Amino acid sequence: MTAAAPRAERLAWLAVPLVLIGMVALFLTVGSLGERRAELERIDVSEVLAAADPVAAYGSSELQLVGWYANLADDCHPDPDQRPDASWLERTCPLRLLLAEQPAAGATQAALESIGLRLAAPTGEPFPPRAQPDGWHLLLEQVVVTGHFEGNTFVVTDTDGLVH
Repeated sequence: MTAAAPRAERLAWLAVPLVLIGMVALFLTVGSLGERRAELERIDVSEVLAAADPVAAYGSSELQLVGWYANLADDCHPDPDQRPDASWLERTCPLRLLLAEQPAAGATQAALESIGLRLAAPTGEPFPPRAQPDGWHLLLEQVVVTGHFEGNTFVVTDTDGLVH
């Protein structure tokens, strides 16, 4: 014959999961207080392009932008006066843009510049690699770029990969 568990023991076994659930709820509540971390917020490039003055709207704070990446070299004419030690400032060759929608193949540089956000890199090449050495380079998926505004150009410090 088995003895029934004492009432205190049954209550203790019931209290353990309730205490754990309460602790998880408390951690979630405390963790959600305050502002969201900027590095977790992704902004669609269409929002940035819709702003009358993106530099005034976003300042020089670090942002993560999501959009369609295009890299063109076929209409490219490098500036002969460009200093070789400041090649990252070259904004026309190759043209790197973040677009709200994937552009049609064969669009001109001028057409893309009118609908896209110019990208530049302060050091190295934090852009997706080119598929071909010259001409068009489009990705088939959206990409996330991290950086800040300097003038009318978004200076990319990192690419976090494709949006899945």
